[in-house]
Amino acid sequence: MRRRRIILILTFITVSFTFYRIAKKYNFNTDYEVGQRIDSLNGVIVYFNGGVDNTVGRNTSTDNYNIGLKYQCVEFVKRYYYQYLKHKMPDSYGHAKDFFDKTLSDGEINNKRALMQFTNGSAEKPTINDLIVFGGSLLNKYGHVVAISV
Repeated sequence: MRRRRIILILTFITVSFTFYRIAKKYNFNTDYEVGQRIDSLNGVIVYFNGGVDNTVGRNTSTDNYNIGLKYQCVEFVKRYYYQYLKHKMPDSYGHAKDFFDKTLSDGEINNKRALMQFTNGSAEKPTINDLIVFGGSLLNKYGHVVAISV
């Protein structure tokens, strides 16, 4: 009886995990197709990504700068910085959570991004074109990064 219960629990966990992994890649919003233009910020197009973990290849610039995995948040932020602000990040790889270096103090330069970095609670408040970085979580281990637009 105990063995059967353990097998049942393990089966439930396996099925749940598999469903969760598939669901994060699935496009539940059928009004849009992956790669469809849905908005823009200062002339830089925002494309629909589909499922949370969906990717459709790597985007690089004409000078081979790695912009990121289409059409994730990192790809948009780096494309926005590259096209609109003419800024290339020295370390062009990493997940959203990697945009914040936990070893730096408030107001220090993040050399991997060539940007000043501020912590929560800083006297310096975010302004237009600044980035806000969210760390990873149980449901999204990669984190999230956004550009301030207003």
